Amino acid sequence: MTPRESAAVLRGICARTPVIPVMEIHDAGRARPLAEALLAGGLSVLEVTLRTPAAEAALREMAQVPGAVVGAGTLLTPCDVARAVEAGADFGVSPGATPRLIEAALDAGLPLLPGAVTPSEMMRLLEEGHDMLKFFPAAASGGASALAAIAAPLPQLAFCPTGGVTEANAPDYLALPNVLCVGGSWTAPRALVEAEDWPAIERLAHRAAGLAHRLRAG
Repeated sequence: MTPRESAAVLRGICARTPVIPVMEIHDAGRARPLAEALLAGGLSVLEVTLRTPAAEAALREMAQVPGAVVGAGTLLTPCDVARAVEAGADFGVSPGATPRLIEAALDAGLPLLPGAVTPSEMMRLLEEGHDMLKFFPAAASGGASALAAIAAPLPQLAFCPTGGVTEANAPDYLALPNVLCVGGSWTAPRALVEAEDWPAIERLAHRAAGLAHRLRAG
């Protein structure tokens, strides 16, 4: 896989949804009903961060849900890439980008959404062929206004902002032409997951899925 091929796949994935739920899962037994609730609410692209012992098992469970496109998040090393591939991830997400990480993902055929926050980081990735990036940490790095400013000198780039993105400020990002989607944890809060309140999570997902429609209507 080349960087341009990876970026093209990721653009297609990100264009499917206005919001990617970013989840830290502690009990793999809840993964499948959680994914089903999110899909029922209209969110088909999901991210499971590799931060817990249950993450890989949870990813495997979610990957078996029909219609789900499941990514492995917080990929930091080539070992993490191997774990993501073995667990059945459709794509990977990283808070940053290193040559070894990118090489491992390309060699494994895993589309990787690399993180960048400065123009220099973005230019280096663009030079390599990566034109679909994660903007992280979004809120701490200037938020939607920063991405609006970046669009002028770097119009080739598209972004998925994460980090401090909420239901309240997501529309500010989604209104930008260089933002395809956002990533956030508010659609699957830990308290609701642990309570197994799948109807409540479905309602949150439905509201999130409607963000793009409301922006177009407005």
